[in-house]
Amino acid sequence: MSSPISATPRPLICELKGSGFTFTVLKVFDADVGRLGAEVARRIDQAPVFFRGASVILDVQAVVDDAWHLPELITVLRALELVPIAIRGAGALREDEARTMGLGVLGDARTPPVESRADVGEKPATARLITEPVRSGQQIYAKGDLIVVGSVSHGAELLAEGNIHVYGPLRGRALAGLRDNRAARIFCRALEAELISIAGYYRLAEDLESAQRGQPAQIHLDGENLHVLPL
Repeated sequence: MSSPISATPRPLICELKGSGFTFTVLKVFDADVGRLGAEVARRIDQAPVFFRGASVILDVQAVVDDAWHLPELITVLRALELVPIAIRGAGALREDEARTMGLGVLGDARTPPVESRADVGEKPATARLITEPVRSGQQIYAKGDLIVVGSVSHGAELLAEGNIHVYGPLRGRALAGLRDNRAARIFCRALEAELISIAGYYRLAEDLESAQRGQPAQIHLDGENLHVLPL
């Protein structure tokens, strides 16, 4: 008579899962690494908390494949405390070079369709209401929508997994749609922000048109482009 076999569960070693992490995309339009590095450094200085240590995907489809040197560019970006992780839009020469350097090689830049993140039975996060002005140096985080009744000062930072509503001047940084919520929007009474971002896609103050500054606005994401519309 055979004895029963003992079923000992195997210990979990690891698992591979899809993720909604958001990465910064650096679109390269100039093959001169020196000029590119100087421009990236200037933009980091305008929003250091947002950019320093960021994981970066290099989009080089706008430059000629043999007109620039990938190792030199990677060295410059790492010196600026960025973390290059992958390249896309490159020719075969640069793709081979990227693999040799341990970088990933991505396909085309088409944006995947947006999928709902809500789990069945999961309660939606409630909105967080801030009734006092948000002062310089403050950071406010909301798992759902974030509603600020007053003003937001320069140097303040708003972060929300949902929408951001500011019923006053927005002068600091507003990052909505964290955790890759591309449907999120930013609404404000007067757009004077240092930086606006949805799902990791951003605009700096200098990227805003003069007609948009100080005006009521709503910001939404379309593909990889942030659109600023009158409110």
